[in-house]
Amino acid sequence: MKIKRLLLRPLARLAALHAGAQLRAFLDAHRRTAQVQQQLLTELLRCHSETDFGRDHGFARVRSYEDFTKAVPVGTYEMHRPYIERVWHGQTTALLPPGEPVAMFSRTSGTTGQPKHIPVTPRFLSAMRRGWNVWGLAALNDHRGAWLRPILQISSPMRELDSPTGVPCGAISGLLALTQKPIVRRMYVVAPAVADIADPVARCYVTLRCCVGRDVAFITTANPSSTIKLIETGQAHAERLIRDLADGTVDPPGHLPPQVAAGLRFRPDRHTARRLAEGLRRDGRLLPRHFWNPEYLANWTGGTLRLYLRRLGELFGPVPVRDIGLLASEGRFSVPLHDGTAAGVAEITGNFLEFIPAAQAERAQPDTLRAHEVAIGQEYSLVVSNWAGLFRYHMDDRVRVVERLGDSPVFEFLSRGAHTANITGEKITEHQVVEAMHRAAVATGAGVERFVLQGRFAATPFYELRLEVPDGMALGRLATAMDEVLGELNVEYRSKRFSGRLGPIQPVVLAARTLESAEREQIRLRGGRSEQYKHKYLLTDVLE
Repeated sequence: MKIKRLLLRPLARLAALHAGAQLRAFLDAHRRTAQVQQQLLTELLRCHSETDFGRDHGFARVRSYEDFTKAVPVGTYEMHRPYIERVWHGQTTALLPPGEPVAMFSRTSGTTGQPKHIPVTPRFLSAMRRGWNVWGLAALNDHRGAWLRPILQISSPMRELDSPTGVPCGAISGLLALTQKPIVRRMYVVAPAVADIADPVARCYVTLRCCVGRDVAFITTANPSSTIKLIETGQAHAERLIRDLADGTVDPPGHLPPQVAAGLRFRPDRHTARRLAEGLRRDGRLLPRHFWNPEYLANWTGGTLRLYLRRLGELFGPVPVRDIGLLASEGRFSVPLHDGTAAGVAEITGNFLEFIPAAQAERAQPDTLRAHEVAIGQEYSLVVSNWAGLFRYHMDDRVRVVERLGDSPVFEFLSRGAHTANITGEKITEHQVVEAMHRAAVATGAGVERFVLQGRFAATPFYELRLEVPDGMALGRLATAMDEVLGELNVEYRSKRFSGRLGPIQPVVLAARTLESAEREQIRLRGGRSEQYKHKYLLTDVLE
């Protein structure tokens, strides 16, 4: 391995020089945010003026930001859907500049039940890759021990189906992995074909089989639950994994497609097998430290996903976690530059960003602020325009600005949409609920990953806390602690509880694996992928 790293060093140095130039340009852009954003908007409007969307909204007549806001209303995917449907069927100039090819469609679940198909163009892909380069170099600068070591990236395939004209449709993470710089691709330890395994247990097992025994430097995925599931799969099938390592085979639980199996080659690794067997005997379960020494973990940490961080710590110990930023099928919108925070600086070089003040989130046509106009400490909903052909696209993501880098906001993701429950005027948000559970779990020593809170109407209304309870958990204490913390976070909730208009949180015990089964069913019905699924901790409809 040392010889291989030595041979790769010149190529890596060239790649680092290129990424370093991008990082310096990115940081410099934030010294002149308003200028960079206006130039990008002007270029977007010019290039899209001959599209059907551009003609319908008079892009050729737009001369200022004020003109832009009058010409194009803030809208969701539904405003763009008729144009995207035409692109989907091959009429690319409905939304994209003439001659602009579509490399793929990035597919994600839609709020209406119909999937969203975001066209991925070369310029859109370039902006996404540039954001990842900036993020990656900043992370490697902070973790020099990860340099030229293997990388475990958990992603989905770029081709889950084809458009009517044969364009692949799937996960943009798959395309980014396939088109990554050769020096970086050589560091990946999992073959791209593994993402095509449909059986989730088999896919997790084979992923782990590919990288156990490799000196993995860091793990990159969107949802931290993917990393947790990976390790827990190894724990559930430890003897099988040890046997496969010793024999140089791969025999996963579940179905392994023959075409994938044919591309997997392993050598017997009895040394690693003995190390895992020894760790299993000593600790009673497999742990990442038995086979890896990662420099950091990379995944989302904001909003509801912060609940998984405690479980990551239990499995990996004190390994730093770096948030990968606010990114979606529609683009990358923030770039975290430090460990231990969900906050990232606005990605102003690839997106024209607008911010709706939280107080106007429910308005049909709210006021908007540009990136350099937002205030620290305030909450906003994000609106984007970019090279996917999206204009004034309401992301339905709620963020909080925590500081500035130059003239640009540094913001953290709070929640998806207006996830607010209200029985008697308390208006609690999903972010508050997750924070209350986090603090209550720390205070009581409870280990909680999934739960559901939902209002129930009664003589004295209350919120019902539904979760699966391990043996020994003091559920009553947890519910009481959560009730108290929620009152600290929401003055209206505290007022309603104090006045007796709301009763205390009432716990309800669910059978084991109830929530996991419900999640799988939702993924099946919506046609999405497990890493895109975001568990709803707060249900806003009231039970009777």
